Amino acid sequence: MFDLTIRKRQDTLGWTAVLIYCGAVAMSLVLSAGMLLFQGNSPLEGLWLLLQGAFGSSYAIEDCLIKAIPIYLCSLGVAIAFRLQIWNIGAEGQFALGAIGATWVAITFPGHPSWVMIPAMMAAAFVFGGLWGVIPAVLKLKAKANEIIVTLMLNYIAILFLDYLVYGPWKSPDSYGFPMTREFSAGAIIGKIGETNLNWGLLICLLSGLVIYVFFRFTLMGYELKASGENVRAARYARLPYERLVIISMLLSGAFAGWAGCVEASATLNRLQPTIMVGYGYTAIVVAWLARLNPFYIGISSFLLAGLRVGVENLQLELQVPAAFGEIMEGLILLTILAGTFFVHYRFTRRQRS
Repeated sequence: MFDLTIRKRQDTLGWTAVLIYCGAVAMSLVLSAGMLLFQGNSPLEGLWLLLQGAFGSSYAIEDCLIKAIPIYLCSLGVAIAFRLQIWNIGAEGQFALGAIGATWVAITFPGHPSWVMIPAMMAAAFVFGGLWGVIPAVLKLKAKANEIIVTLMLNYIAILFLDYLVYGPWKSPDSYGFPMTREFSAGAIIGKIGETNLNWGLLICLLSGLVIYVFFRFTLMGYELKASGENVRAARYARLPYERLVIISMLLSGAFAGWAGCVEASATLNRLQPTIMVGYGYTAIVVAWLARLNPFYIGISSFLLAGLRVGVENLQLELQVPAAFGEIMEGLILLTILAGTFFVHYRFTRRQRS
């Protein structure tokens, strides 16, 4: 007889790890195909429609990039907190507060040129989203509150506050009863890139990713974040400023999600309305884990997850699958990747019983 034990790997797997992750994604696709078969649809046809809808035309790719912009910014924010092993599940609420902050500037100070309005809206989104992220950080440090619970609950407060504003004091009298603000003035709208449908939020993503890469790789605070995240007790013993790092990481985490809300309200909707909340903050958690907190890989994962959203829209039109199918696929991808990560870092050993 043998006993199976789990041991941490002492060596790196190299290309074997890549094969494990590819196998995990393939398994999620097989499970998704099984759900299509269960609904009476052809799995191969469904997966083909998914890929075709996401990447089969220039319009589809543009749509993927547009959706990838807020996902990427939220994911960068989540990655900063996760690097310290602070489990920020509140990017959705921070996204909402960023949109609210940007909208407040847009409707309070209309008529100014874009070189005044856009920086002001970005600054307001940074402050609103960042402060919403600081709340759970302070509660964690001062009251020992669990940041997972606090950030999750704050999501609901932020979304309901957004609903209150667009149904109440900010509701446009010209909206024919629909909950939305007035359309932003021309100076408050982030413009398109050339003749495409892409907006300049893409440039914000590129610059933000570069800044975060440099921050993680070449700065003292980036090193302190990583060191403190790997071992909090050792960080405190080494007198690293753990409390300050928690506040700063959650401030930046919320601020990037707030920027995502600003870009979505300004560039995509040109106003604030409840339909802005489509789950980008929750998708960001999946993206950050898939990319292992690397800003470059976050860009790739954001594009692929955005493609999944666009592809599912095509499935809804062609095969009448429910809208929740995409969320189920996201969950399956995350679960299979996490399972694959286990086998990358651990192995089973067999020991004969004495």
